[in-house]
Amino acid sequence: MKTNIGIIGIGTYIPKGRVTAKEISDYTKGRWSEDAVISKLGVIEKPRPTDEEGSMFMGVEAAKEALIDAKLDAKDLDLIIWFGEEWKEYPLATAALFVQGKLGATNAWGYDMQNRCASFLTALKIAKDQMIADDSLNTVMIVGGYRNIDLIDYMDPNMSFIYDVSAGAGACILKKGHNRNIILETHHIADGTLAETCVVEIGGQKNLVNKDNLVEAFKFRMLDPILMKNRLGEVSLPNWYKCIDVSLEKSGFSRNDIGYLGILHMKRSAHEAILDELNLTEKNTTYLEHYGHVGQIDPILSYQLGLKNKKIKPGTVVCLLAAGLGYIWSSTIIKC
Repeated sequence: MKTNIGIIGIGTYIPKGRVTAKEISDYTKGRWSEDAVISKLGVIEKPRPTDEEGSMFMGVEAAKEALIDAKLDAKDLDLIIWFGEEWKEYPLATAALFVQGKLGATNAWGYDMQNRCASFLTALKIAKDQMIADDSLNTVMIVGGYRNIDLIDYMDPNMSFIYDVSAGAGACILKKGHNRNIILETHHIADGTLAETCVVEIGGQKNLVNKDNLVEAFKFRMLDPILMKNRLGEVSLPNWYKCIDVSLEKSGFSRNDIGYLGILHMKRSAHEAILDELNLTEKNTTYLEHYGHVGQIDPILSYQLGLKNKKIKPGTVVCLLAAGLGYIWSSTIIKC
């Protein structure tokens, strides 16, 4: 008999500070007008974290909200999987164990995993498969924090596609045998030829930080902008559509069944193109123009907002969609 794995609690943490479209325009010295930031980049405002709102700190706050939503005690958790970004308070800290300690989840163990902005969907698949395979895992939290807003150089025109990057955290709790918000199938497509096209160039083993490159350190850079632009233009949307179709087929559904699309933030034209392709409207999704791109947190944030605004109801088929540098495209189906 097939065992269902369902979501029983969701939590997010979004910093209260805001970066406005006007400020983003100012950061670019006017290369991007305020109107272009809003109409093309798709950002009216985005969260601005304080120095204290690190990735792990925000993850803990989202985890607390998820426990409240699930009506659980932290001691009910069997496992914590961290899917947040590697840019966090300490370079080599195991964030899942940081969360475990702060929550007092003394019956849980934990580990970190990473797949850039596709990490939440990857974590959903890993958690589901691991719970089915391991009889001892009944209640699992997946949690992540993200503040790659620190890594943007607004004066680098090659990096304009990440000017929308912001900060926040998300968590959800999965329960074995729960027959609501059931996690169905996920499909990934990867293209490792793009693995080194866009990276944080200085700060790792290849380019250590020193007194001469300190100003340039810890910033995203495009190492091969032509390859990335041409390759993504050729394969990105087709790969996303294939992920959607395969994950739907494996889940026993088709495009016509999608009731809500939980999609990461992207420029408006691409967002609208995907809606048109799927014959969906803004009633079937949430455009994160007041949040920007919170990395791998976007799908869980969209899912939570969909529930809050009653765009997602019992029985709704939800398609969560994400992509991450490297490059990977992902789609996960949830039956509410």
